[in-house]
Amino acid sequence: LRFDEQVRVVVFKSEVKGVFCAGADLKERAKMDDAEVGEFVRRLRNLMDEIAALPVPTIAAIDGYALGGGLELALACDLRVAASSAKMGLIETTRGLLPGAGGTQRLPRCVGMGLAKELIFTGRQIDGEQAFSMGLVNHSVPQNSEGDAAYQRALTLAKEILPQAPFAVKMGKLAINKGMEV
Repeated sequence: LRFDEQVRVVVFKSEVKGVFCAGADLKERAKMDDAEVGEFVRRLRNLMDEIAALPVPTIAAIDGYALGGGLELALACDLRVAASSAKMGLIETTRGLLPGAGGTQRLPRCVGMGLAKELIFTGRQIDGEQAFSMGLVNHSVPQNSEGDAAYQRALTLAKEILPQAPFAVKMGKLAINKGMEV
């Protein structure tokens, strides 16, 4: 995707109704030794960083659960659209873990340090409306009968981006991302 000049916007969605991404398989992780866990987390963090570094806008269409690594995936995207009924949370602390794929950096940049600490410390799950009120998602939409309301709104948003000058959009993303580091 990084090198395909035809790609102008990327929308991440799930093919599983009611779930955006439920995060890592903790039963699988429990069978790993420390070295395997370290490698797993490193690769997951690299994947999220690669998504965040895509030169085109990325949109997460959250039509269901986005928990743990699933929310970290959404946070790696530039924009997030959620169904009002979606459930999101960095729930790792409820499992004796901590968000390891960038959530501890990206969530505070999105909602502020105080809210990020509260959400991570408590492992609380929030819905799409709560996520919108705190700035975690750009849009919260009522879920439709097909279960893809967030995806439909994400497509509308993508269609608003498409007519804009591709180079200007890419440079705008780069300037914003680099500027946040200064």
